[in-house]
Amino acid sequence: MIIGHQKQRQFLKNSFQLGRLSHAYLFCGPANIGKKKIAVEFVKFLNCESLSTKPCDNCVSCKNIEKGIYSDFILLDQKYIDNNADKDKPKRKTKEIGIDMMRNLEYCSNLSPSVSFIKSIVIDNVHLMTSEAQNCFLKTLEEPKGVTLFILITEHPEMILSTILSRVQKIKFFLPEEKEIENYLKKQNISDAKIKDIINLCSRKPGLAINFLEDAKRLEYIKEKINEFNKIRNSNLNDKFEYAKQMSDYSNKKINEILDIWLSQTRKILLQKNQTINQNQCDKNDSSCVDSFKQLEKNVENIFNTRFLLSSTNISARLALENLMLDL
Repeated sequence: MIIGHQKQRQFLKNSFQLGRLSHAYLFCGPANIGKKKIAVEFVKFLNCESLSTKPCDNCVSCKNIEKGIYSDFILLDQKYIDNNADKDKPKRKTKEIGIDMMRNLEYCSNLSPSVSFIKSIVIDNVHLMTSEAQNCFLKTLEEPKGVTLFILITEHPEMILSTILSRVQKIKFFLPEEKEIENYLKKQNISDAKIKDIINLCSRKPGLAINFLEDAKRLEYIKEKINEFNKIRNSNLNDKFEYAKQMSDYSNKKINEILDIWLSQTRKILLQKNQTINQNQCDKNDSSCVDSFKQLEKNVENIFNTRFLLSSTNISARLALENLMLDL
């Protein structure tokens, strides 16, 4: 299920129907808003066998694309990285998209399509490409030899070479309106109380809303982590460091999930504080009010930077979290 982004989806369909399909697109915007789903939906649209509604999600092509077994479609995401890691090296999870992987994709892109009129390659989190991989990919964009459509997906376009950015068509994705998510939830036969909880905690991210809908325990987990965050913010430094030590034993995925919760909660508090100031309920000359607002801004920046470092580098989780705690 895709919530929102009607303009972006229609633009892609119109581009194909008018014969203006680009050889490479960059989907950029926040996480958990449906960018990867829309990329896969567009690949289905290009290859759907239906004579009416496209994509139909029922034909062989649509089903095989969804399963990831369509011969002219490659989805390079974390699952692909894990399955195609160098078997001669120690088995470990890696966040990077290395040059060997890009060389393999370059080879695949040069092959003629076997069942479709075009090969489609979707690269999720393209900002995780190493500099060598980006330069390799740049060569593929500069000298395309096959009939291939590339769709690149990222939260951090600033990490991508400017020479790559100049050779792709950028499509920006934004947080959908809260009402769109609410309308979807109202059709799911759930209580108004649960809808309110999901809306309050999903931060206008459809991916999170759907996750909460499918997993009630997840919703309670988020509430628990918000309570922990509020408690740790008001703790002394020793307690904060102890919490950082415990948290550093989690997987990077779990740490980033927790940081996402903290980031969303802090942004929400910041927006509420800003609204209070704008409504003159807080004196702008009151130093404690202004200092509180500035601290929240700093917290947002620090949490974001910590999450970015943990998701894109091999920095020590404990060190990164302890540095965060110093300013929390």
